[in-house]
Amino acid sequence: MTTLRLRPEDPADTGSVRRVLAAAFARPDVSTPPEVALVDELRDTEAWLPELAMVAEYGGEVVGYALLTRVRVRPDRGGDGSALALGPVAVAPHRQRVGHGTAVVQAALDAATELGERMVVVLGAPAFYRRFGFGPAGELGLTSPWSGLGEPWQGLVLPPSTSGEAPPPQGEVLFPAPWSRV
Repeated sequence: MTTLRLRPEDPADTGSVRRVLAAAFARPDVSTPPEVALVDELRDTEAWLPELAMVAEYGGEVVGYALLTRVRVRPDRGGDGSALALGPVAVAPHRQRVGHGTAVVQAALDAATELGERMVVVLGAPAFYRRFGFGPAGELGLTSPWSGLGEPWQGLVLPPSTSGEAPPPQGEVLFPAPWSRV
């Protein structure tokens, strides 16, 4: 019986990750979807956290991907806080709608929690992301260039690693430069 294996991306997975992203985000008006370049460019920034680039492997083939990268949260006053941005999330078209997307996102969120991360933001379908506990980012005191899109701009507070931890940051979420090209 073939099982789904969830693990951090390995450098040897780069080509497979590109293929999954290209297939999942394919559009007739572009030869290569911008999500492919986004991941390639994020790999070369301080935002890249290799242990939070998760792949789903089925039958030895990479069929899913979920990426968490570092973002900054600039409060109204005081110093910057940190959070994570989820995306892109992709599943190869021939393996969609069988739970691989849910599994790879959950694996990424679990890994972030284990590392003591406190907050994740995402721009995506509320019906999908609610299952992980995401809700309106505005209700968490978070803004971004995507705030005006309403419900797709979402946030999630991860479980604290210690009971005395400070609350997660609030303010404007600042994304690394590669995000501005998507």
